[in-house]
Amino acid sequence: MSEGPRRPEPGPLWVFGYGSLMWRPGFAAERAVHARLVGWRRCFCIYSTHHRGSPARPGLVLGLDRGGACEGIAYRVAPADAAATLAYLRAREQINGVYREAHLVVELEDGSGEHVQALAFVVERAHPSYAGRLAPAEQARLIRAACGRSGSNVDYLVNTLRHLRQLGVDEPELARVLTLVGPYFANASAATDALVAACRRLPVTGPRMRPTDRRRFIHRRLMAERALERRG
Repeated sequence: MSEGPRRPEPGPLWVFGYGSLMWRPGFAAERAVHARLVGWRRCFCIYSTHHRGSPARPGLVLGLDRGGACEGIAYRVAPADAAATLAYLRAREQINGVYREAHLVVELEDGSGEHVQALAFVVERAHPSYAGRLAPAEQARLIRAACGRSGSNVDYLVNTLRHLRQLGVDEPELARVLTLVGPYFANASAATDALVAACRRLPVTGPRMRPTDRRRFIHRRLMAERALERRG
């Protein structure tokens, strides 16, 4: 298993999606295959102040943290689209530098037994937005009241669970969080606006990032972009 911002050469670009990339990849792919990653687990370990929350009302988004295993979707990107895809993913995922780009070995669950190296975004534990292991009740408290530029945090949770079920993947921890948020919202996402509005009255605390924090952690994205420009 190797990590780093540079894609191994030669070979196609593979991207491993385990959260919103499963249901809103935002890039073209030649293949989309159910895949399994060992040594990393999917969990709500990142405070969101952009996509699914705000500085005043942070939410939670998924990250890959060490330990366990994770199933998701591996996307193979055509060579002609690789540079544009990398640029898009960095702009989307690396707003505050809370993720590290890693090239990890995933097994394709298509019966072939094939293993490929795929780009995955793993959590940067030293980042101020790293939440660590929060209790399910605390996760639910943050998620049910948060909304960001990409929509409500509840919809993020519901869509993730829905697409995991389509893959035949059971995620008891995430299902437990949804139960604490309110199981009704699993089938009535239109009602999440009312939930968010009602829960905004409840007190909540979250991280406060300083401008220096963002500059400190965004350097990986800038270095990767410069390396891509040099190769182009």
